[in-house]
Amino acid sequence: MPNYPHNHCRPAPDEHARGPACQAPYSADAGTVRVLGLDPQRQGSELRQRIGVQLQQAALPDDLKVWEALDLFAAFYRHTVDWQPLLEQWGLAEKRNARFKSLSGGQRQRLFIALALVNDPELVFLDELTTGLDPQARRQTWDLVRAIRERGKTVVLVTHFMDEAEQLCDRVAIIDHGRIVALDAPDALIRQIQGESRVRFSVSNGFDPTFLEAVPGVSHTVRAGDQVVVYGSGPLLARVAAALAERQITPLDLESERATLEDVFLALTGRRIRD
Repeated sequence: MPNYPHNHCRPAPDEHARGPACQAPYSADAGTVRVLGLDPQRQGSELRQRIGVQLQQAALPDDLKVWEALDLFAAFYRHTVDWQPLLEQWGLAEKRNARFKSLSGGQRQRLFIALALVNDPELVFLDELTTGLDPQARRQTWDLVRAIRERGKTVVLVTHFMDEAEQLCDRVAIIDHGRIVALDAPDALIRQIQGESRVRFSVSNGFDPTFLEAVPGVSHTVRAGDQVVVYGSGPLLARVAAALAERQITPLDLESERATLEDVFLALTGRRIRD
């Protein structure tokens, strides 16, 4: 996704004499782009007043305090909200006077989100929001995204984590080599590639699952280590459970699996490792 909400600058050939020179971030090959009804190429300044952006990689001066960052960013916009409540809303009140360098990864993410909301934007871009976060901070950040939506904002979330997209997004666009190859609600995308049902359970050494292939609806079984996956159709879970019970086998973790957005992504883009 082109980062059109921002000015992109490059050093001039003689940057010490002339300073930085700015140029457009991209030139369209075809078609048009409109964000909130505005052309980001021609109306970039107006557009930046109405959107918020939290980038994948961002930083502030180490000694800048949390409240100073919010006060600074508020000065960039014509219309802003009172940033004092943002400290409370995003769990930063106790860190008000903390310096940026002292914040944890999760606290920095919350600060960057607060900075993206200081101008009360209609549209918020969040880029790779949870990269590098531990599981607890990641789930907390998910809650923050839901809170932004509950405030009536439209969120464009850029992520490589399919479980994140499945949890947070109303619509998902899968992009491969710069082109949108699918666009729909997560459940709708999953239904499009839904193939055979799967039942998974754990087994002990010596267990041979091939007898399950005689169960009606079962197409094949796969064993990998202590895991058995049974593929098929129809009421697969009930049939497999009954077949196991007949042999007095009662695995504690017998479960049915459905396709996920990760399966969709792999089906549409391929499994080959690439740059």
